[in-house]
Amino acid sequence: MRALLRTCVAFVAALIFVLTLVSTEFGFGTPPRAHAQAIPKSIQEGGAENSIKTRRNNWTLGIAGGQLSGTYMTFANELAEVLDDGDNLRVLPIVSYGAASNLDDLLYLRGVDVAVTQSDVFEYFQTQRKTAGLQNRVHYIIRLPVSEVHIMAKRNIRSLEDLRGKKVNFGPAGSGSSLTGPIIFQRAGVKVEQTQFDNPVALQKLRSGEIDALIRMVSKPIDFFAKIPAKDDFHLVPIPFDKKFSDYYTLAEFTKAEYPTLISEGDTTTGLGVPAVLAVYNWPLQSDRARRVKRLVERMFANWEKFQSPPRHPKWKEVNLAATVPGWTRWAPAEEQLQIMRAQQAQTAGTQRPVTSGQSTSNLNEAERQRLYREFQQWQQSPKR
Repeated sequence: MRALLRTCVAFVAALIFVLTLVSTEFGFGTPPRAHAQAIPKSIQEGGAENSIKTRRNNWTLGIAGGQLSGTYMTFANELAEVLDDGDNLRVLPIVSYGAASNLDDLLYLRGVDVAVTQSDVFEYFQTQRKTAGLQNRVHYIIRLPVSEVHIMAKRNIRSLEDLRGKKVNFGPAGSGSSLTGPIIFQRAGVKVEQTQFDNPVALQKLRSGEIDALIRMVSKPIDFFAKIPAKDDFHLVPIPFDKKFSDYYTLAEFTKAEYPTLISEGDTTTGLGVPAVLAVYNWPLQSDRARRVKRLVERMFANWEKFQSPPRHPKWKEVNLAATVPGWTRWAPAEEQLQIMRAQQAQTAGTQRPVTSGQSTSNLNEAERQRLYREFQQWQQSPKR
């Protein structure tokens, strides 16, 4: 009888132990504190369906970046990361075809409020495509860093002239290179056979000899070119800068430090740079779409120092907030933020330069804008802030 009792007690104890393990494992009981997961507050918040939907959409906007591997998409993603403020501001970076299609998306695609594009794209839409009222419909927030024209080929291709009649990949339709590439070769007087493969496919075809060169518009340095193995025997084809490129473009240079396998020791390769632009659709200032972008602009200026150090892309350091873009109009709320910035600089520096509501940085010459930018950098570093 005692043996039977001991067996029953042992069985009950074992059963309790097993049930405890099962309840803990599958969530029927209270798990140990060490296993508890922190759930984001925004996910915990509930409420009526319409209330949740309104809260999620009230301060959300979309920014068209570019191809996933490109620098423009990095800019869009970092704007989202730095400026995110939960339900108070949410920026959705959008992977797109590139700079040329971004302006088209800004004009016509629902959900795109801001876009990264290029100055020559704007000019093309205005003069070639003749988009009605473009200067009034699209403005800019800031001028972004220059993007460089990369033309990669085998080392036996030593100049643009060597590509005459050969196959050159201009990237997928809508990318910045699909518009800038034809402009460059047309102005150089070199006719080539155009292809429009995406960049990974184009690289394979360049290696196999199916195409003779590929062109990309990206801010240097970028891994796509920096990690090309030496055995491929590729290099960057130089583009001589002269007056036929002086309207939209700037002089650029590539060094071995940036692209170890594409540039020979002690050499530099000349190229072209194209100013990039953070563009905005010029919605009426009292509209819902405008108020969202205005909040983005305010947070961007207030948090600008966060873009200036790692892990952010080093090209942010090249941005001069006061720089203008020829042929473009700065969006009014961005102009207002520049004036506020200047007033804060003057107050911090103890100067007496008044800032009136009618004063505009667009009336400053280049030297004054550069001085304004240097003062802004000093103001950022001031302990009085």
